[in-house]
Amino acid sequence: MKRLFLAIVALSMSMVAQQKPIFTQGKIQQATVYFTGVDLTHTASANIPKGTSELVIKNVANSLSEETIRVLAPSNVTVLSVQFTSRYMQEYEVEKNSPALKRVQDSLTLLEKQLKKLRNQRYTEEKTISLLDGNNTLKGSQDGIAIGDIPKLMDYYTAKRTELLNSIDVLKEKEEILTTAIAKLNAKLDVNASQEEKLSNGKIILQLMSPVAQKADFQVSYISNRATWRPFYELRADRLSAPIHLLYKGQISQSTGVDWKGVKLSLSSGNPNKSNQFPVLKTWFVQTGRPRDFSNARMELRSNAAPLSDLSRKKIAKDEEVNMEESTMAHYTALSENQLNISFDIDTPYDILSNGKVHSISLQELQLKAAYKYYTAPRVDKDVYLVAAIEDYSKYNLLPGEANIVFEGLYVGKTYIDPNQTTETLNITMGNDKKISVKREKVVDKSQTKFISANKEQIFTYDIILRNNKKEPVNLVLKDQYPVSIEKSIEVELLESSHASVAEETHILTWEVSLKPNETKTFRISYKLKYPKDMIVN
Repeated sequence: MKRLFLAIVALSMSMVAQQKPIFTQGKIQQATVYFTGVDLTHTASANIPKGTSELVIKNVANSLSEETIRVLAPSNVTVLSVQFTSRYMQEYEVEKNSPALKRVQDSLTLLEKQLKKLRNQRYTEEKTISLLDGNNTLKGSQDGIAIGDIPKLMDYYTAKRTELLNSIDVLKEKEEILTTAIAKLNAKLDVNASQEEKLSNGKIILQLMSPVAQKADFQVSYISNRATWRPFYELRADRLSAPIHLLYKGQISQSTGVDWKGVKLSLSSGNPNKSNQFPVLKTWFVQTGRPRDFSNARMELRSNAAPLSDLSRKKIAKDEEVNMEESTMAHYTALSENQLNISFDIDTPYDILSNGKVHSISLQELQLKAAYKYYTAPRVDKDVYLVAAIEDYSKYNLLPGEANIVFEGLYVGKTYIDPNQTTETLNITMGNDKKISVKREKVVDKSQTKFISANKEQIFTYDIILRNNKKEPVNLVLKDQYPVSIEKSIEVELLESSHASVAEETHILTWEVSLKPNETKTFRISYKLKYPKDMIVN
C-alpha cells in the first residue's frame, strides 16, 4: 500500500511538472519614483487550476531587486515561491496552435506564394527585354535577312518591348500591394502572438497552490533602479516689490523596459537603496602624519545666472499684459510629509515612456515673499548679484535643485536652490547686475614690506570702489576678508576696515551699503602680516 501511495504521488508530481505555465500580463497601476529608483506596482489576473501551478507575469521591469518583490494574492491561494528572470524562454510561451494565429499564418503563406510567382514572372520578362536588346543589330542579306523584312522586325521589336515594359510595371504594382499586405499580416501576427507591446523581457514567476480552480487577482510590487527624478524650479519676479512666483517641477526619466501608461505617480525624496542601519562609532586613534595644506583654500562664489542687464533674449509676456492662466499638473498634485521624507502624489494618470528621456511635471505653484538685496565679494568675484532672501522657507518643503530665473519678464539664467542650510533665511541668487560696478584695487603707496630683526612685516591695503549706475537707489552687502593665522609664528593684524563689521573667527568683513543713483563710495581694508623672514606665506 505504501509503495502504491508513493507511486501515485510521483505520478501526480510528474503531471504537475509537465503542466504548461500560465501566462498573464502585468499592468502597471502605480509608480513611486525616488531619486535613485522606483517602486512599481502591477496588477494581474489569471485562471489557475486546482492544485499546484506556475504563473508567469509578463511585462515587468527588465531589471529589479528580487528581494524587494511583494505579492498579494487571494486568501485561499498560497504563494509557494517567487522568482524573477529576464531570460524566460519556453516553447509554449506563445500558443502557436491558436485558431486566430493559424488563420493569420495561412493568409501570410498564401500571399507569400503569390508574391513569389509575380517576382518570377517579372524576372522572366526582364530577361526577355535583355535578350531583345542584345540582338538588335541588323546585318545584310547574306545572313538571311532581306531588306524588305527589316521594317517588320523593327515593328515587332518595338511592340514586344513596349508590351513587356507595361507588363513589368503592372507586376511591380501588384508586388507592392502584396508586400504591404504581408507587412500588415506580420504586424497582426506579432500582436496575436504576444497581445502586448514588446518592451519588456522581465517576468515574475509564481509557484501557486489553490484548493479550487478559480480566477485569481494578483498584485506584485518591486523596486527597480532604472528610474530617477530630480526637483527643478522656475522663478519669476516681475519687480523688486512683488513676491517671487515659484513653479515647483519634477523631472522624471525611466528605462525600466516598460512604458508607464496611465499610472498613478508619486515622487518621493526618500532613497529605497540606502542602508537603514544606524551608524556605530568605533574608537578613533590619533597618529602622526603630514599636516594638511590650507594655503590654497579659497572662498568661492558660484553662480550660473547671466547678467541682468546684458540679456540677448526674447521678452516674455507678463501676466498683466496677457490675460491667460497656465494650466499645469500642480492643480492635481498633493504634497504629503512624514517623519522621514517628502512625497508628491499626482492624482491624475500619467504616461512616461521607457526611453530614458526627461519628462517634466509641474508639482506646485508658490508665492514667496522675498526681501531683495545686492551682494558682492570682489576679492573672488567682480560681479554684483541680486539676492532674494526668503524667511521661514522650511514650510515650503523645498528640495535642492536647479532653477530657471525670469526677472522683469526676461530670462536671466540659472541658479541653484539649496534649502539644506542652517540659517533661518534662504538666499537665492537672481542674477548679476552690470549696472552696479565694483573694483578692488591695491593701494601701492599704502602697501609695504619691512624686515625687523628676524621677522618680516608686510602691509596690504586695498580700496573697494562701488558705483550705482541705476536710476534708483540700491541697498548692497559688501564682503571682504583678511587672512586667519593657524600658526603662532604668523601674526595677523587688521589696520583699517572703514567701519565694517568683522567676524572674529573668520576675519570676514561686512558692509551694509546704500547707494543713491549715480553715487560712488570707496571702502578701504588694510592688514599687516608678521612672520619669520625665512618663512614663505601664501
